[in-house]
Amino acid sequence: MEGLLVFGRTGQLARELTRLAPRAQFLGRDAADLADPAACASMIRNASCTAVINAAAYTAVDRAESEPKRVQLVNADAPAAMARATAEKNIPFLHVSTDYVFDGTGNRPWIESDPAGPLGIYGASKLEGERKVAAAGGQSAVLRTSWVFSAHGSNFVKSMLCLGKERSELNIVSDQVGGPTPAADIAAALLVTARAMQTDRGKGGLYHFAGAPDVSWAGFAREIFAQAGQNCYVSEISTADYPTPARRPGNSRLNCDRIAADFGISRPDWRVGLAGVLDRLRGSA
Repeated sequence: MEGLLVFGRTGQLARELTRLAPRAQFLGRDAADLADPAACASMIRNASCTAVINAAAYTAVDRAESEPKRVQLVNADAPAAMARATAEKNIPFLHVSTDYVFDGTGNRPWIESDPAGPLGIYGASKLEGERKVAAAGGQSAVLRTSWVFSAHGSNFVKSMLCLGKERSELNIVSDQVGGPTPAADIAAALLVTARAMQTDRGKGGLYHFAGAPDVSWAGFAREIFAQAGQNCYVSEISTADYPTPARRPGNSRLNCDRIAADFGISRPDWRVGLAGVLDRLRGSA
């Protein structure tokens, strides 16, 4: 995609964008540190670009509880500064958010207009980022997603593969349900959305995008082991049996009808995406 500027270079999403949009300009932390929002805005103002995607974020959910100021800078203040800069240039800005903006109650898939209620610092920072991007007044799109995985970086799939080699049985939470989402599919959705926004200046807004079908972490783990051919038994436990510094939402189901209606983007089958990730990991072994 010509004229695309991407914040992020080594994260899961940025790596997939690199593969799908190799001609885009990618800014790593050495060139644009999101802990310095003003510097990020300056990069946009000085760049020759026709659209901007923010593929970088503070995603260490548990560590975020002890670093609220840095999380605020990276997940809220930096996207806000980027959105204001793109508004000045009159170009589209795309940003990625999370299911953690919700409190996780009930079992109905969340729609974009449902009241938010983050349970921790990470979710609260992402929610504030969403609101500040919208308040900037430019053309923007925010994609809330969930349970991201890929062949890169640290994620649930890679953790399960490592643990499955070492142990014959694992205790995995079964009362948290959501849609695992391949980073490659998020990258593709962002590019489709960006192109449509360039063509139609009225397009944009808040969207949900997650893999299908919805599943528990335990069910996700079972599919990982089945596809990988690892003989590791998954024993189901509750969230209460696995305490963490940050609370996790029990219901992370996302209704993705709006992005399908506006951009023709359907929920990807995460099981197909998982097969692709496993093939890539085998090829790199």
